[in-house]
Amino acid sequence: MAKVSPAQFVRQVRQEINRISWATRRETGTATLTVFIMTTIAALFFLLVDWVLSNGVQFVLGFGG
Repeated sequence: MAKVSPAQFVRQVRQEINRISWATRRETGTATLTVFIMTTIAALFFLLVDWVLSNGVQFVLGFGG
């Protein structure tokens, strides 16, 4: 790897930063909302699965009330 001066390194970093395609505020908000919705759906799904399995085990072992 070739050695570069600190000034050259900073110039290269700035060039790379200018090439980045940054997400818009709307895209960021949409992605955030999607993550919250999917997390909520996953949490509800696992809550339901846990409840079903818990009741099934209690029934099989005779602990159900």
